[in-house]
Amino acid sequence: MRLRPGSFSLRVPAQDLLLALFVTVMQVQGTIVLAAARGTEQRSLSDPGHLGFALLVLGGLAVAVRRRWPVAAFVTAGIASLVYYGLEFPDGYGWLGLLVSLYSVAAYGDGHRSLIVAGAGTGVLAAGWLYAAADVEPREAIGWVFFRIGVSVMSIALGESVRSRRVIAAEALLRAELAERTREEEARARVDAERLRIAREVHDTVAHAIAIINVQSGVTAHVLDKRPEQVREALRTIEQTSSRTLREMRAILGVLRAGDEEPVPHAGLDQLDALAAEARAAGLELTLHVEPPGEPLPSAVDSAAYRILQESITNIMRHTGPTRVTVTVRTGIDHLEIRVTDQGRHRPALQGTSAPGPPAHETGGQADRNTGRGIRGMRERCQLLGGDFHAGPTAEDGYEVTARLPLAPTEPRL
Repeated sequence: MRLRPGSFSLRVPAQDLLLALFVTVMQVQGTIVLAAARGTEQRSLSDPGHLGFALLVLGGLAVAVRRRWPVAAFVTAGIASLVYYGLEFPDGYGWLGLLVSLYSVAAYGDGHRSLIVAGAGTGVLAAGWLYAAADVEPREAIGWVFFRIGVSVMSIALGESVRSRRVIAAEALLRAELAERTREEEARARVDAERLRIAREVHDTVAHAIAIINVQSGVTAHVLDKRPEQVREALRTIEQTSSRTLREMRAILGVLRAGDEEPVPHAGLDQLDALAAEARAAGLELTLHVEPPGEPLPSAVDSAAYRILQESITNIMRHTGPTRVTVTVRTGIDHLEIRVTDQGRHRPALQGTSAPGPPAHETGGQADRNTGRGIRGMRERCQLLGGDFHAGPTAEDGYEVTARLPLAPTEPRL
């Protein structure tokens, strides 16, 4: 039968009461039997006024409150024992309740202070017992006094052992719960980090593709009747861009399906020429300056650098339209530096471009560019690698994005 919640708290006092009754009966009955068997001339338990019986009963019933008030139970049993043996009542089992109370002080106390109380109390009891047994006859009977002292010390040691085991078990349970919470928090953090990573990849991939498709669609609508060859080229670019984006999306989202072995595509600076070609096809006059690294870049730095460049160019196409763009990638001894600068809208040298972009009122302004998800995503990518990021307008009404990525792992800058 399953116990109802809280039933254990009701059972503990009942158990202690039964134990107290058992100890009381043992003390009284055992003392009577031993006194009768020895046949020595000692004070009767009923003299005077049944005081001996009362002291034995008091020492036994003190066990009933040994868990709730262990010190009070021990003091009560100890005083009863001192009075009992000080009045030279017959020796027997009158120390059972005292030993149980001593054990309870050590087992249910708070450690250091409870041991001091138990030890000091045992010392007082030992002195009282020895004083009361100074004239005991026969002299061999004094051995019972040392027996009581020894058993009292053993009771304290046993109680402390039980308390120590309980504390160790509680600490182990606490550590296990803390470790479990830590594992759950780490798992949630990993899930959140992976979700954020996928969100960045999806945003960068889709935003870039949509920007190119939007520009090429505008070109198609503008030259549909005048330049069919340019229309055909624009449609081919739209087809290639959408097809590649769909492949990347399937691979990126594939990590969300269990058992999918398709790898997540790794975007890197080796795709920079293709990115520049797409930008030029979309109407940007892009100049690329790249210093190739002496050694292969770490994959995280390589991917972050490409995504930052991709998002920067996408933002130019969305918010500025056809303009001059300078992209610089420089590899230092311990860092990779990226700089993307555009010259803003309506540059005179670009009035005759054959690939006009979206109208200015459809692309948004620099304020939207400063607060959009693209800037935030680029900054997060840079900070996760411990790098520095800056984006803002230039003095010539353009816009500039700079990023400095360390080649060696460093602490994220949050």
